[in-house]
Amino acid sequence: MSDKNTKFVSTEWLNEHLEDENLRIIDATTFLQIPEEGGYYDVWSGKEEYDKEHIPGAVFADLKNDFSDADASYNFAVIPHDEFVEKIKELGTTDDSFVVIYDRGAMVGADFEASDWASRFAWQLKFEGFDNIAILEGGYEKWKRENRPVTDEVNTPEKGNLNIERRPELYASKEDVLNAIDDDSVIILDSLQPESYNGTADTYARPGHIKGAVNVFFGDLADSNTGEIYDDEKLKKKFEAVGALDEDKKVITYCGSAIAATWTQYLLNKLGQENVAVYDGSLSEWAVDEKLPMETNNSK
Repeated sequence: MSDKNTKFVSTEWLNEHLEDENLRIIDATTFLQIPEEGGYYDVWSGKEEYDKEHIPGAVFADLKNDFSDADASYNFAVIPHDEFVEKIKELGTTDDSFVVIYDRGAMVGADFEASDWASRFAWQLKFEGFDNIAILEGGYEKWKRENRPVTDEVNTPEKGNLNIERRPELYASKEDVLNAIDDDSVIILDSLQPESYNGTADTYARPGHIKGAVNVFFGDLADSNTGEIYDDEKLKKKFEAVGALDEDKKVITYCGSAIAATWTQYLLNKLGQENVAVYDGSLSEWAVDEKLPMETNNSK
């Protein structure tokens, strides 16, 4: 289960391998909540919950405060490569590590399963050049439901030795997306809820989706009861319906802040579609610029 093609590990597998020398478990929990009155969401770090309890041996990666550029014009912008490498080394990651990432769910009160904070960190690792990664299937909630061990003991590993290089082809800028709108060789994939895609939600500065984008909702790719990812055939049908598995096409995924977009990217990779970039700015950047084209369900 620890080869470089691994995408997910089960709770059973992780429980049996907690003592593996090269295993590095990372808790990437971040909380997101959409206000009852609508509008832009609230986001906060999961560090407090990590301090209360976590999987034994896990370290905490603070996606909001440590692994995002606080000076950027949009939330969760990637940080410089060298800074990322130093921070991930501080978490004990080495060239020989097998990194398993988990979170505590996509959104507060969500009725669906998606480990998109874990996939965001997995994408950042892959973007910066590190491959030996898996996501814990079903995340922390599945781990807890199965009464597996937890602890409040904070792990402070020895600083790792890591030599990796950034892969710019995994990142999409707003210019890349703008150019892709009229490029038949690129699929722009909106990962948000249908109501956001259709323009009936008011979360972002403008309603709707990027012109020409197709929609696969990131919350409809796993069993909400068991936490398990749908089998490959079921996943393939969802992505094939929008052309995203065409081997001759590149896919650019986006959402609100490039979190959910990494979940669809991760599952596309699992299905064999490796030519996927994530639009880091997503609608948090795109929707505020009225020069950039958007559509609603009624504007096509």
